[in-house]
This record gives sequence, structure tokens and C-alpha cells, in this order.
Amino acid sequence: MSTMLAIHAAGLWSGLLILLMIGLSAVTVRRRRRHLVAFGDGGVGELTAATPAFGNASEYIPAALIALLLLALTGAPSWMIHALGATLLIGRGIHAFGLIYQRGPASGRVIGMMLTHAVLLVSALLLIAYGVI
Repeated sequence: MSTMLAIHAAGLWSGLLILLMIGLSAVTVRRRRRHLVAFGDGGVGELTAATPAFGNASEYIPAALIALLLLALTGAPSWMIHALGATLLIGRGIHAFGLIYQRGPASGRVIGMMLTHAVLLVSALLLIAYGVI
């Protein structure tokens, strides 16, 4: 029963993180249409910020989702999946906000990446521990 709860938790956070990715993609598409840019950023500042917000999410989120699912399948408790999933969603949201809305050295980018890396590091260590036990 506890494994099923953890799998459901992984499903919840996967769904929420996918919605975040769709939202970030929509911001990029909307800005490309507004500035008539088909590819890349076209030298437009708004796109220079929006494109990496989606790109970074699409690079980090899949690995984290796989880790959440594997942790759930290997017996991690559901509270752990919820804690990691929530931290990742918050971190990715803060990071995207920092890229899209902050100018110059953005604290949102730094905090968001710290949270993301923390989730990935803890997940990796837990997967190794569960693999050894």
C-alpha cells in the first residue's frame, strides 16, 4: 500500500511539473508570435529570457521525474516523494521567474538552481542507498 501512495505522489508531481513546462513553452511561443521570430531569440530581449526558462526546465525536469518514480518503485515513503516533488516545482518556478522577469544577476535563478540541484543530489544519493540495501 505504501508503494502505491508513493507512486501516486510521483504521479502528482509529474503532472504539476509537466504543466509548468507547458506554461513556460506557452510564454516562449506567445513572445515569438508577438515579435515574429520563428527560431531562436531573434535578438529580442524577451525571447532571450523566455527561451532558456523553458529549455532549462526541459533539461532538468525529466531526470528528476525519473528519479521520483524510481524512488517510489524502490520503496521510498510518499512523504519523501512529496518533499522532493514540491521542492523541485518551487525551484523550477523560482528559476523560471528569475530568467523571465529579473534583469542582471538574478537571485531567482540562483535560488531555483540550488533547489533543483538539491533535489537531484538527494534523489541520486537515495537511489544509490536503495540500490545497495
